[in-house]
Amino acid sequence: MSDRETWLAGVLAGMNCVTGTVHRAVGGDWLELEAAVGIPEALMPVIGRIPFGKGIAGAAAATREPVELCNLQQDLGGVAKEGARQTQVSGSLAVPVFARDGKEILGTLGVGMREPHDFSDAEKLRLAGFAEELARVWESGD
Repeated sequence: MSDRETWLAGVLAGMNCVTGTVHRAVGGDWLELEAAVGIPEALMPVIGRIPFGKGIAGAAAATREPVELCNLQQDLGGVAKEGARQTQVSGSLAVPVFARDGKEILGTLGVGMREPHDFSDAEKLRLAGFAEELARVWESGD
């Protein structure tokens, strides 16, 4: 497990989640997978490179807002791709990772729960706090 995956596993424990992804923005319109925990191997090629605006992570990057699905298994919300159901996750949340200036999107941080879940404002803020931690690490050169 890489250092980033170890960090992500800690985020998942803190959020009571079982899956997670860290995507880093590349070229201002793509996200590249940097770390994943609990994601089926068959999905890795699908989530390895995502354009802004596609899927949950891409939507969070494009809209600059948290993107949430209460039950991914029943409703893709017009955002998630059909293959996302392979994760066996229901409740999912992705937040953008912003640079210190609050303008540039550095990437996204996403988590998922097995059961359907409406994330509270407090949970969204907590995940955004983890995203700020990640931004500090990236901006320091890692």
